[in-house]
Amino acid sequence: MKQLELFPEFQPNYSVKSPQLTMTVDALHSWKQRIFEHQQSATSSQPQQQTLFELAPNPCDPHNIDPFALELHNLSFCDKPDWGDRTCLYFVIDVAKPTPLLLYVGETHRTPKQRWVNHYCYGYVGSYIELHRRYSLDAAAGIAFWYGAPSNRKQRLQLESELIYKWRSPFNKECWQWWGQPFGK
Repeated sequence: MKQLELFPEFQPNYSVKSPQLTMTVDALHSWKQRIFEHQQSATSSQPQQQTLFELAPNPCDPHNIDPFALELHNLSFCDKPDWGDRTCLYFVIDVAKPTPLLLYVGETHRTPKQRWVNHYCYGYVGSYIELHRRYSLDAAAGIAFWYGAPSNRKQRLQLESELIYKWRSPFNKECWQWWGQPFGK
């Protein structure tokens, strides 16, 4: 191939791509099980004991936010009219049994629709669902919104980060060190 570089008129009109490796069904089950076990332990971990001065729970405490308890929307929510400019945290969740998983945690100061359009996570979810379909496995990915997020961006980013590390959501780049990036670029 290097010799052909000397003669540009003889270079091929195609590019050679390295083959995309596909996760086996056993590897997929193992990957999901490890994430599920971590997230189950995160669910069962209790917040620290409150002092007498903390009579009301802090709604922005990551231990008080349960993504699995929020209303789940179809990922095609972008096709619907916008819900207005509302700051929020959002969670991409696969609720398929027996291993429901929190796949991604995000924040936005724009509308969720504006944030989700062209988001890299959307491609990850597509690849994730495609692999499940290849093996005839259930996948039920949706998105949930939590509108109690602080309007202060620094505080909102801090809360998002705490939730990412609590749940170790596999599509967040901060968590690739634990789960890899099997559905990424």
